[in-house]
Amino acid sequence: MYKIGDKVVYPNHGAGTIVGIDTKTILDEKKEYYIMKLPIGEMKVMIPVDKIDKIGIRDVISEEKADEVFELLDGEKSKMSQNWNRRFRANQEKLKTGDIFEVAEVVRNLSIRDRDKGLSTGEKKMLSNARQILISELVLAKDMDEESVSEKMDDLFTLSEEEVDSEN
Repeated sequence: MYKIGDKVVYPNHGAGTIVGIDTKTILDEKKEYYIMKLPIGEMKVMIPVDKIDKIGIRDVISEEKADEVFELLDGEKSKMSQNWNRRFRANQEKLKTGDIFEVAEVVRNLSIRDRDKGLSTGEKKMLSNARQILISELVLAKDMDEESVSEKMDDLFTLSEEEVDSEN
């Protein structure tokens, strides 16, 4: 059972803070809901308390794990299918897990591919969503603001002038 103030991750939505616990009656059935506020966009999400395990709600990672995520982001792109459809489905499966390292791998691979070859519209949307999910958790884990986390990630995927020269 979570309490107000706990920082949790809702797979496919991102990380947020439990700001309330509310009871609602929907179709003559009373249910308890966590009210989670996301740090990005000031959005609030209602999570049924009795479904948290099924949904995959988990605690936000530690600051040490967040450092490991940045190390993963700074790593080499892993092998991906050249077939757009297979690559898209594989990345979708990784995002569904809710695992921060899987999400980070998708962000890293798609960011590098976007920089090097460009992405389809579907993959651009996937990258944008995955970045938001990743940033929302890193903001809470590292106690940083959204802009700082986003800039740090952008810096990892921007080639320095020396790297551009060595590629040409």
